[in-house]
Amino acid sequence: MSPDGRWAGTGAAPLSRAAATSSTGAAARVLILTTFDLDEYTYEALRAGASGFVIKDDPPEQLIAAIRTVAAGDALLSPAVTMRVIKQFARVPRLSPPREFDEFTTREQEVLRPIACGLSNAETGHKLYIGGTTVKTHITHILQKLNLRDRAQLIVLAYQTGMFC
Repeated sequence: MSPDGRWAGTGAAPLSRAAATSSTGAAARVLILTTFDLDEYTYEALRAGASGFVIKDDPPEQLIAAIRTVAAGDALLSPAVTMRVIKQFARVPRLSPPREFDEFTTREQEVLRPIACGLSNAETGHKLYIGGTTVKTHITHILQKLNLRDRAQLIVLAYQTGMFC
């Protein structure tokens, strides 16, 4: 699979929707890179299916890491954006957890908590004394059980249901 990069002028959601399929018709991962550090753009892009949202002012190593993270199938928000997203979701009334939460193994529940708090796979693995690949496997199972596309949707659901740090 070869990377497919696209640039657009303005509007995170139109880009997210337009890039949701690659030139081959396969599902694509969308990473928004913008100068606009506006909450409405972030929320619009995430609702439209973006897997990542980063600000051009982020350090170059964070931008490179964001590209690699999204290309690997994970999701990422710029650190500058993350706290505002958390605060926004903290204001939203809590939803009841889906029934599928009851189907989680003990280890899947243990993995979900640090992921919802923003820890990486490696950090979660270190905290739980398991490997990063094992963490990724548990996240995959969680996503499948909840019928979610990626880590961003998982984190949003965790916050909406009150399962965060």
